[in-house]
Amino acid sequence: MQKSLIVALDFAGKEDVQEFLAHFGGEKLYVKVGMELFYQEGPGIVEYLVAEGHEVFLDLKLHDIPNTVYKAMKGLGKLGVGMTNLHAAGGKDMMKAGLEGLMEGASGRRPNLIAVTQLTSMSEKRMQEDLMINAPLNEVVLHYARNAFESGLDGVVCSSLEATMLREAFGVQFKKVTPGIRMKEDSMDDQQRVVTPMDARIFGATEIVVGRSITRAGDPRKAYETIIQQWQGVEIG
Repeated sequence: MQKSLIVALDFAGKEDVQEFLAHFGGEKLYVKVGMELFYQEGPGIVEYLVAEGHEVFLDLKLHDIPNTVYKAMKGLGKLGVGMTNLHAAGGKDMMKAGLEGLMEGASGRRPNLIAVTQLTSMSEKRMQEDLMINAPLNEVVLHYARNAFESGLDGVVCSSLEATMLREAFGVQFKKVTPGIRMKEDSMDDQQRVVTPMDARIFGATEIVVGRSITRAGDPRKAYETIIQQWQGVEIG
């Protein structure tokens, strides 16, 4: 399976995106558009990136009643993205409805649909106290991933720390898309379950999502290339 590095475009607007992409001299990237950028710019930012030749992971984490998610996904399917997502906590009926809507909305290749298990900002202690989910974190992630698998989804968003467990349960083709990637010298910021690109590869992640380590670097292109090398298993001396 091809392993991909997805760059999180966590910017306030299109001009910031264009300024960042200028560092790459026209190279086509796999990028993530999340809530911050999408809610500022709307679908136009996705259409712009697709037209420029970039692969887009649209990270909106839909979570609502099945019919609403079905209709929303039907619209998102028309944008030409490569992948999008929803929350596994919405349950099987919602996930199946989302997949159905995405299939109907897409023309030609259907985008991959993945489910968020638990956010990488969530610790087990916080999950149990705030959400009143008393099972161990790994068990919750495994259960949510199984629901996604049985609903016909292509994979999940999870921590790299959980990727090995999910690979053993659902195979290598089931996507393990992992945010919370940091270089050793980077701050954890608001993340809790974080690993390096090299560790993510070892643990079995199929895609990694990297934002601040690239977008806030003094030389984004150099940071991108360093992370690509680690992700591909090349030690940086």
